[in-house]
Amino acid sequence: MAPPNETSGNPQKVEVRIRPSSEADMGAIAAIYRHHVLHGTATFETEPPTAEEMRQRRAAITERGLPYLVAEAAGGAVLGYAYAGAYRPRIAYRHTLENSVYIGEEARGRGIGRRLLEALIQECTALGYRQMVAVIGDSGNEASIRLHRTLGFELTGTLRSVGRKHGRWLDTVLMQLSLGDSDRTAPAVE
Repeated sequence: MAPPNETSGNPQKVEVRIRPSSEADMGAIAAIYRHHVLHGTATFETEPPTAEEMRQRRAAITERGLPYLVAEAAGGAVLGYAYAGAYRPRIAYRHTLENSVYIGEEARGRGIGRRLLEALIQECTALGYRQMVAVIGDSGNEASIRLHRTLGFELTGTLRSVGRKHGRWLDTVLMQLSLGDSDRTAPAVE
């Protein structure tokens, strides 16, 4: 017998709390990412970073005042995480962010990615950012493309065969979402 909702097209929802990440979450976050590095194509990294490296990456995000969120199950387990970082380092890009969302394998298909990305968009908009870019590894990553499209991201391009992992060439899909006033007004802080 199939698990509930496996074939219904309606993912089983799970009760989660979206909250800012903490140092204590980094072991779980590193484990989630490790799985994606070793088995997936959403990231083009091929060697999983250590929990310490992930702590340093998180610190680089949060020290800039940017959100780094987790989805926590009722029992306290971290089921996924999302963060926004600089799209590019040059100053002209300072009003644009790139998002990342990763869900634990056991929690996929339950609406957690959507909840994380919605919260991330809301926080980045409140901070005054104007654009969010999704750089999606693998044009076959239909779940991520669908998630971003559902939340208003528009397809802006596909870079063909720019990565190679697991013995195959991979595309990168670029999607973009306007935040707040977008480009209709000048930012409060230039």
